[in-house]
Amino acid sequence: MNRLAVILEGQQDPLPALVGRFTTLFSLLLIAALAPTALASENVAQAPFAYWADVPPAGQFVLGMVYEQSKAYTIYASGQHYNIKVMAGGENYGIDVRQGYFALQYGINDRWAADLEVGGTTVGWRAFSPGNQIQSTIGLMDMSLGARYQIFNEAWSSNSPWMPTLTFRAGGVLPGTYSQDIAFAPGFRSVAIEPELLVRKHFGWTGFGGYGDALYRWNMTTENDNYLAAVGFFQQYRGWELDLGYEHLQTLSGGSITFTTSALDSIVYPRAVRENWDAIQAGFSYTTSKLHWKYGFHSRIVVDGNNTDVTPWFGASLDIPIGGKQ
Repeated sequence: MNRLAVILEGQQDPLPALVGRFTTLFSLLLIAALAPTALASENVAQAPFAYWADVPPAGQFVLGMVYEQSKAYTIYASGQHYNIKVMAGGENYGIDVRQGYFALQYGINDRWAADLEVGGTTVGWRAFSPGNQIQSTIGLMDMSLGARYQIFNEAWSSNSPWMPTLTFRAGGVLPGTYSQDIAFAPGFRSVAIEPELLVRKHFGWTGFGGYGDALYRWNMTTENDNYLAAVGFFQQYRGWELDLGYEHLQTLSGGSITFTTSALDSIVYPRAVRENWDAIQAGFSYTTSKLHWKYGFHSRIVVDGNNTDVTPWFGASLDIPIGGKQ
């Protein structure tokens, strides 16, 4: 990664090279649109708490590393709540997901930034019956890439006390390599295009503020489009930040999870599931004063939904800025 940072810093004008790279990736995205549909749940890498409203300084490369995991013992299916915990060999089994990925950013200039999220994921579950074999898959997770344009920054003008930091992101998603034939696969494995608006604003007492994040995702392969919306508050003190908010996923089309018999191991998982959920998101981060390394911890706990596992997600991240103005 240091070599990549040197290459980026050594360019006199990084914009033409970045445009060329994104043109190539966009071509691959169109080719991948012919990929088959998937059995899956939403799992595109996303910075929490509208962090993407901020853009790195011009010429700065940010190396981000993220690890996340979850374990679900209950699911919502066709409007009903089911306990799917399985005891086998003295252990509890649910739906387990573990994944790690790089979250890379580059500041093109004072307003523009590019980002790329790529890594691996795995899921395993015991088909909701002690006698059944564990179902699992592992592979590259759905890759996310985007370009961000910061429309406003609350620090630019002191004459407008209510001016927020507002950023537009044009994003795309490329399918991963995990199995698309397993229920509760870690992602839709669908080509997608997603416009997104992110906002952060300080108000009230010192260090306090709010955030908002809204995106619409056109899933071109599975054709079960969805949108995500999140709102919340943050409190900053020196290098620390605490975050708390609410997040909603709504899928606009697709099928429901059903069972052919009363047994839970007779699950029928549609190719394009209509997954919906409401969740509480919380976390905290600390940015060091000298090197400006950012350590973060985040969580998302589903409290209601349909055609989804009731998943508590927990993750940790590290952002290392390289070059540019600190």
